[in-house]
Amino acid sequence: MINSMTGFGRAEETVNGRDIIVEIKSVNHRFFDFSARVPRAYGFLEDRLKKYLQGRIQRGKIDVFVDFETVDDVSAQVTVNHTLAAGYVNALRELSSTYGLKDDITAGMIAKFPDVLVVSHAPEDEDAVWQQVCQVLEKALVPFFAMRAAEGEKMKEDVLSRANTIQKIVGCVEERSPQTVEEYRRRLSDRITELTAAGADEQRILTETAIFADKVSVAEETVRLRSHIAQFSDMLAAGGAVGRRLDFLVQEMNREANTIGSKCVDAQIAHYVVDMKAEIEKIREQIQNIE
Repeated sequence: MINSMTGFGRAEETVNGRDIIVEIKSVNHRFFDFSARVPRAYGFLEDRLKKYLQGRIQRGKIDVFVDFETVDDVSAQVTVNHTLAAGYVNALRELSSTYGLKDDITAGMIAKFPDVLVVSHAPEDEDAVWQQVCQVLEKALVPFFAMRAAEGEKMKEDVLSRANTIQKIVGCVEERSPQTVEEYRRRLSDRITELTAAGADEQRILTETAIFADKVSVAEETVRLRSHIAQFSDMLAAGGAVGRRLDFLVQEMNREANTIGSKCVDAQIAHYVVDMKAEIEKIREQIQNIE
Protein backbone atom coordinates (compact mmCIF):
# COMPACT_ATOMS: atom_id res chain seq x y z
CA MET A 1 0.00 0.00 0.00
CA ILE A 2 1.19 3.51 -0.88
CA ASN A 3 0.47 6.17 1.74
CA SER A 4 0.30 9.91 1.44
CA MET A 5 2.01 11.95 4.14
CA THR A 6 -1.13 14.06 4.60
CA GLY A 7 -3.59 12.83 7.22
CA PHE A 8 -5.86 13.83 10.09
CA GLY A 9 -7.55 11.90 12.88
CA ARG A 10 -9.43 12.78 16.06
CA ALA A 11 -10.90 10.75 18.89
CA GLU A 12 -12.51 11.55 22.22
CA GLU A 13 -13.34 9.04 24.94
CA THR A 14 -13.94 8.85 28.68
CA VAL A 15 -11.50 6.40 30.25
CA ASN A 16 -11.57 5.68 33.99
CA GLY A 17 -13.38 8.92 34.79
CA ARG A 18 -11.15 11.04 32.55
CA ASP A 19 -12.23 12.68 29.27
CA ILE A 20 -9.33 12.32 26.83
CA ILE A 21 -9.10 14.07 23.46
CA VAL A 22 -6.43 13.14 20.93
CA GLU A 23 -5.87 14.80 17.57
CA ILE A 24 -3.15 13.85 15.09
CA LYS A 25 -2.33 15.47 11.77
CA SER A 26 0.57 15.23 9.33
CA VAL A 27 1.91 16.93 6.22
CA ASN A 28 4.82 16.13 3.94
CA HIS A 29 8.39 16.28 5.20
CA ARG A 30 11.63 14.67 4.04
CA PHE A 31 12.03 12.84 7.36
CA PHE A 32 10.05 12.00 10.51
CA ASP A 33 9.44 15.29 12.33
CA PHE A 34 7.37 15.17 15.53
CA SER A 35 5.83 17.73 17.84
CA ALA A 36 3.20 17.39 20.58
CA ARG A 37 1.03 19.60 22.74
CA VAL A 38 0.05 18.02 26.04
CA PRO A 39 -1.00 19.46 29.43
CA ARG A 40 2.00 20.68 31.40
CA ALA A 41 1.56 18.08 34.12
CA TYR A 42 1.72 15.29 31.50
CA GLY A 43 4.93 16.22 29.74
CA PHE A 44 6.14 12.64 30.13
CA LEU A 45 3.70 11.68 27.37
CA GLU A 46 5.65 13.49 24.63
CA ASP A 47 8.52 11.03 24.41
CA ARG A 48 6.18 8.04 24.59
CA LEU A 49 3.99 9.44 21.83
CA LYS A 50 7.01 10.07 19.62
CA LYS A 51 8.44 6.57 20.06
CA TYR A 52 5.04 4.96 19.54
CA LEU A 53 4.28 6.85 16.32
CA GLN A 54 7.83 6.47 15.01
CA GLY A 55 7.16 2.76 14.86
CA ARG A 56 4.04 3.33 12.73
CA ILE A 57 4.97 6.29 10.52
CA GLN A 58 8.14 6.55 8.43
CA ARG A 59 8.00 10.11 7.08
CA GLY A 60 6.05 13.32 7.59
CA LYS A 61 5.67 16.27 9.93
CA ILE A 62 3.50 14.90 12.72
CA ASP A 63 1.58 17.11 15.15
CA VAL A 64 -0.26 15.54 18.10
CA PHE A 65 -2.62 17.30 20.51
CA VAL A 66 -3.71 15.66 23.78
CA ASP A 67 -6.09 17.16 26.33
CA PHE A 68 -7.61 15.88 29.57
CA GLU A 69 -10.66 16.74 31.59
CA THR A 70 -11.20 14.80 34.79
CA VAL A 71 -14.82 13.84 35.42
CA ASP A 72 -14.51 11.97 38.72
CA ASP A 73 -11.27 12.98 40.36
CA VAL A 74 -11.06 10.62 43.33
CA SER A 75 -7.39 11.44 43.73
CA ALA A 76 -8.05 15.09 44.64
CA GLN A 77 -7.31 16.03 48.27
CA VAL A 78 -8.32 19.31 49.90
CA THR A 79 -6.30 20.51 52.88
CA VAL A 80 -6.39 23.66 55.02
CA ASN A 81 -3.47 26.04 55.27
CA HIS A 82 -3.97 26.59 58.99
CA THR A 83 -1.20 29.14 59.34
CA LEU A 84 -2.73 31.35 56.66
CA ALA A 85 -6.28 30.81 57.95
CA ALA A 86 -5.22 31.80 61.49
CA GLY A 87 -3.59 34.91 60.09
CA TYR A 88 -6.82 35.94 58.34
CA VAL A 89 -8.89 35.28 61.52
CA ASN A 90 -6.56 37.33 63.70
CA ALA A 91 -6.53 40.18 61.18
CA LEU A 92 -10.34 40.23 60.97
CA ARG A 93 -10.69 40.21 64.77
CA GLU A 94 -8.21 43.07 65.01
CA LEU A 95 -10.30 45.05 62.53
CA SER A 96 -13.46 44.27 64.53
CA SER A 97 -11.87 45.32 67.83
CA THR A 98 -10.17 48.44 66.52
CA TYR A 99 -13.15 49.88 64.69
CA GLY A 100 -16.01 48.52 66.82
CA LEU A 101 -17.30 46.28 64.07
CA LYS A 102 -19.47 43.21 64.47
CA ASP A 103 -17.42 40.05 64.82
CA ASP A 104 -19.20 37.88 62.21
CA ILE A 105 -16.35 35.68 61.05
CA THR A 106 -17.49 32.39 59.46
CA ALA A 107 -15.66 29.40 58.06
CA GLY A 108 -17.14 30.12 54.60
CA MET A 109 -15.72 33.64 54.73
CA ILE A 110 -12.22 32.43 55.60
CA ALA A 111 -12.37 29.69 52.93
CA LYS A 112 -12.87 32.32 50.23
CA PHE A 113 -9.50 33.93 50.91
CA PRO A 114 -6.72 32.92 48.47
CA ASP A 115 -4.72 29.76 49.25
CA VAL A 116 -6.57 28.94 52.48
CA LEU A 117 -7.87 25.74 50.89
CA VAL A 118 -5.21 23.78 49.02
CA VAL A 119 -6.19 21.20 46.39
CA SER A 120 -3.58 18.53 45.72
CA HIS A 121 -3.56 15.37 43.68
CA ALA A 122 -2.02 12.02 44.34
CA PRO A 123 0.99 11.30 42.07
CA GLU A 124 -0.09 10.03 38.66
CA ASP A 125 0.69 6.49 37.59
CA GLU A 126 2.49 7.36 34.33
CA ASP A 127 2.07 3.89 32.84
CA ALA A 128 -1.67 3.91 33.56
CA VAL A 129 -2.09 7.39 32.05
CA TRP A 130 -0.13 6.32 28.96
CA GLN A 131 -2.33 3.25 28.50
CA GLN A 132 -5.42 5.44 28.64
CA VAL A 133 -4.02 7.93 26.13
CA CYS A 134 -2.80 5.13 23.86
CA GLN A 135 -6.31 3.68 23.83
CA VAL A 136 -7.74 6.96 22.50
CA LEU A 137 -4.75 7.52 20.19
CA GLU A 138 -5.43 4.19 18.47
CA LYS A 139 -8.96 5.34 17.68
CA ALA A 140 -7.65 8.63 16.27
CA LEU A 141 -5.18 6.72 14.09
CA VAL A 142 -7.98 4.83 12.29
CA PRO A 143 -9.25 7.84 10.27
CA PHE A 144 -5.70 9.23 10.12
CA PHE A 145 -4.31 6.16 8.34
CA ALA A 146 -7.47 5.78 6.23
CA MET A 147 -7.03 9.30 4.89
CA ARG A 148 -3.35 8.72 4.13
CA ALA A 149 -4.12 5.43 2.36
CA ALA A 150 -6.96 6.88 0.25
CA GLU A 151 -4.87 9.82 -0.91
CA GLY A 152 -1.86 7.56 -1.47
CA GLU A 153 -3.89 5.31 -3.77
CA LYS A 154 -4.96 8.27 -5.89
CA MET A 155 -1.36 9.48 -6.18
CA LYS A 156 -0.23 5.97 -7.11
CA GLU A 157 -2.74 5.82 -9.96
CA ASP A 158 -1.70 9.25 -11.20
CA VAL A 159 2.06 8.66 -11.21
CA LEU A 160 1.66 5.21 -12.82
CA SER A 161 -0.39 6.80 -15.58
CA ARG A 162 2.31 9.40 -16.13
CA ALA A 163 5.05 6.74 -16.06
CA ASN A 164 3.18 4.87 -18.81
CA THR A 165 3.00 8.10 -20.82
CA ILE A 166 6.77 8.51 -20.47
CA GLN A 167 7.23 4.92 -21.63
CA LYS A 168 5.23 5.66 -24.78
CA ILE A 169 7.28 8.80 -25.43
CA VAL A 170 10.47 6.77 -25.05
CA GLY A 171 9.11 4.43 -27.73
CA CYS A 172 8.54 7.41 -30.03
CA VAL A 173 12.12 8.57 -29.45
CA GLU A 174 13.47 5.10 -30.25
CA GLU A 175 11.42 4.98 -33.42
CA ARG A 176 12.42 8.45 -34.56
CA SER A 177 16.14 8.28 -33.73
CA PRO A 178 17.20 5.93 -36.64
CA GLN A 179 15.16 8.05 -39.04
CA THR A 180 17.26 11.11 -38.17
CA VAL A 181 20.41 9.20 -39.09
CA GLU A 182 18.97 8.13 -42.46
CA GLU A 183 17.81 11.68 -43.15
CA TYR A 184 21.30 12.96 -42.33
CA ARG A 185 22.84 10.39 -44.72
CA ARG A 186 20.59 11.54 -47.54
CA ARG A 187 21.28 15.23 -46.91
CA LEU A 188 25.02 14.55 -46.78
CA SER A 189 24.90 12.55 -50.02
CA ASP A 190 22.93 15.27 -51.77
CA ARG A 191 25.30 17.96 -50.53
CA ILE A 192 28.45 16.10 -51.63
CA THR A 193 26.92 15.38 -55.03
CA GLU A 194 26.04 19.03 -55.37
CA LEU A 195 29.58 20.15 -54.55
CA THR A 196 31.48 17.59 -56.63
CA ALA A 197 31.01 16.90 -60.33
CA ALA A 198 32.18 13.33 -59.92
CA GLY A 199 29.33 12.44 -57.57
CA ALA A 200 29.22 11.38 -53.95
CA ASP A 201 32.02 9.40 -52.31
CA GLU A 202 30.09 6.50 -50.78
CA GLN A 203 32.82 5.61 -48.31
CA ARG A 204 33.01 9.16 -47.07
CA ILE A 205 29.24 9.26 -46.68
CA LEU A 206 29.29 6.03 -44.69
CA THR A 207 32.06 7.35 -42.43
CA GLU A 208 30.36 10.68 -41.76
CA THR A 209 27.02 8.97 -41.21
CA ALA A 210 28.58 6.54 -38.71
CA ILE A 211 30.14 9.45 -36.80
CA PHE A 212 26.81 11.28 -36.75
CA ALA A 213 24.90 8.16 -35.67
CA ASP A 214 27.28 7.61 -32.78
CA LYS A 215 27.00 11.24 -31.73
CA VAL A 216 23.20 11.32 -31.65
CA SER A 217 22.60 7.77 -30.43
CA VAL A 218 20.29 7.70 -27.40
CA ALA A 219 19.95 3.93 -27.14
CA GLU A 220 21.73 3.75 -23.77
CA GLU A 221 19.56 6.53 -22.35
CA THR A 222 16.29 5.01 -23.52
CA VAL A 223 17.26 1.60 -22.15
CA ARG A 224 18.05 3.14 -18.77
CA LEU A 225 14.81 5.11 -18.85
CA ARG A 226 12.81 1.94 -19.46
CA SER A 227 14.68 0.30 -16.57
CA HIS A 228 13.92 3.21 -14.24
CA ILE A 229 10.24 3.13 -15.20
CA ALA A 230 10.09 -0.63 -14.54
CA GLN A 231 11.69 -0.15 -11.10
CA PHE A 232 9.31 2.72 -10.42
CA SER A 233 6.29 0.50 -11.13
CA ASP A 234 7.72 -2.36 -9.05
CA MET A 235 8.24 -0.07 -6.04
CA LEU A 236 4.68 1.24 -6.25
CA ALA A 237 3.36 -2.31 -6.51
CA ALA A 238 5.39 -3.44 -3.48
CA GLY A 239 4.12 -0.51 -1.39
CA GLY A 240 5.49 0.67 1.92
CA ALA A 241 7.52 3.79 2.63
CA VAL A 242 9.06 4.18 -0.84
CA GLY A 243 8.85 7.96 -1.25
CA ARG A 244 12.56 8.67 -0.91
CA ARG A 245 13.55 5.87 -3.30
CA LEU A 246 10.97 7.05 -5.82
CA ASP A 247 12.40 10.54 -5.55
CA PHE A 248 15.86 9.21 -6.39
CA LEU A 249 14.52 7.32 -9.41
CA VAL A 250 12.76 10.41 -10.71
CA GLN A 251 16.04 12.33 -10.52
CA GLU A 252 17.68 9.59 -12.60
CA MET A 253 14.82 9.68 -15.14
CA ASN A 254 15.22 13.43 -15.45
CA ARG A 255 18.97 13.04 -15.97
CA GLU A 256 18.44 10.59 -18.87
CA ALA A 257 15.85 12.90 -20.45
CA ASN A 258 18.30 15.80 -20.24
CA THR A 259 20.99 13.71 -21.93
CA ILE A 260 18.64 12.80 -24.77
CA GLY A 261 17.78 16.47 -25.15
CA SER A 262 21.44 17.48 -25.31
CA LYS A 263 22.16 14.89 -28.01
CA CYS A 264 19.19 15.48 -30.25
CA VAL A 265 19.46 17.66 -33.36
CA ASP A 266 15.95 16.81 -34.47
CA ALA A 267 12.95 19.05 -33.80
CA GLN A 268 10.58 16.11 -33.32
CA ILE A 269 12.80 14.42 -30.72
CA ALA A 270 13.25 17.77 -28.98
CA HIS A 271 9.46 18.00 -28.74
CA TYR A 272 9.30 14.48 -27.28
CA VAL A 273 11.91 15.44 -24.67
CA VAL A 274 9.88 18.49 -23.61
CA ASP A 275 6.79 16.30 -23.15
CA MET A 276 8.83 13.71 -21.26
CA LYS A 277 10.33 16.26 -18.86
CA ALA A 278 6.89 17.77 -18.23
CA GLU A 279 5.56 14.36 -17.14
CA ILE A 280 8.64 13.68 -14.99
CA GLU A 281 8.19 17.02 -13.22
CA LYS A 282 4.53 16.23 -12.49
CA ILE A 283 5.57 12.87 -11.04
CA ARG A 284 8.24 14.58 -8.94
CA GLU A 285 5.67 16.96 -7.49
CA GLN A 286 3.33 14.10 -6.62
CA ILE A 287 5.85 11.88 -4.89
CA GLN A 288 6.93 14.72 -2.60
CA ASN A 289 3.86 13.73 -0.56
CA ILE A 290 4.35 9.96 -0.68
CA GLU A 291 5.59 8.44 2.55
